[in-house]
Amino acid sequence: MEEKVVVKQGRNYVTTFMAREPESSASSPRVVQHLNDLTPYGMILAGLGSCTALVVNTYAEHHNVPVDAVVLTLEYQRSFKEDCDHCEEIERYEDQIRMVVEFEGTLSPEQKEKLFKIALHCPLHKMLLEGIKVKAEPG
Repeated sequence: MEEKVVVKQGRNYVTTFMAREPESSASSPRVVQHLNDLTPYGMILAGLGSCTALVVNTYAEHHNVPVDAVVLTLEYQRSFKEDCDHCEEIERYEDQIRMVVEFEGTLSPEQKEKLFKIALHCPLHKMLLEGIKVKAEPG
């Protein structure tokens, strides 16, 4: 079952997270009250979405682009529960996150295109795209 998170951030930077129950493809996304309502995969999606929205809103504010809100729908095809049950068997994850970027407000097609390009400059997006090494050691 896939993970799905919707992130909406207004020009005032107030951010709302919605997530579908991870084990239910039929349920509609619901507002997330606490981060512990998300699986670790959902937290990655929420982090990527909120970082992307922050980059877009900051750019829009500094360049007087009239965006009212940035809405990102992020999906990851894996299930944390299933992966956790079989974690010793999984050597490597070579999947992808699907991210749909939408803008609310009175924007021209050119402004939307520019904001989409700016969205791709999110630092977390770049880290995930290029990979980041994690050095784990016992404490």
